[in-house]
Amino acid sequence: MTVEQLQSTLVGSWRSLTPEVRPSKNPDGTLKPFYLSRHFVYQPNDRFELTVSNFADPYGKVAIAKIEIAGHMAWRGDHPIASGAQRVDFTADEAYAVTPLVPPFADLLNKVAANGYARWEVGAKQSIFGRAFAPFGLVAGQNFKEYDLVYVAHDLLFWGARNVDGRGFDTEENRPTNLQIPLVRA
Repeated sequence: MTVEQLQSTLVGSWRSLTPEVRPSKNPDGTLKPFYLSRHFVYQPNDRFELTVSNFADPYGKVAIAKIEIAGHMAWRGDHPIASGAQRVDFTADEAYAVTPLVPPFADLLNKVAANGYARWEVGAKQSIFGRAFAPFGLVAGQNFKEYDLVYVAHDLLFWGARNVDGRGFDTEENRPTNLQIPLVRA
């Protein structure tokens, strides 16, 4: 599949098959599971929207937060994981917002991300776009960017699997080398 064919195939909405698990890190560096579901929309001109719902449990019964990101994708060439896979950079250059969905998470944000934000309340979305946000390691004035991959096979959309040591896709060297659980058409 050429890049143009892949871009054409991607247009539309995609969603997680089921709640997924990712490795993430506690402040002390130990690993912890991060349960989530994804809803991804790809639009012409390499524009994307991604909504990540974060859960307290592996079955997706207790929603903790909703994270909404919008921006653009840059195509960087073939990825060796599979024929037709492409290296892609996702840049949140339009929007990035967080909505706490349970009181303990809102309380935590009021302790670790209070400076420059309104009081965090359950169900109240706040933009973190272009702002410092310690829980996600965001720096003021810098757009969030991930070095990832995209692969479509059998009408399933694959991105890269998270690094098992919890490292993000924050550099070319950390770009994934394996496939994540796929998304299906929504």
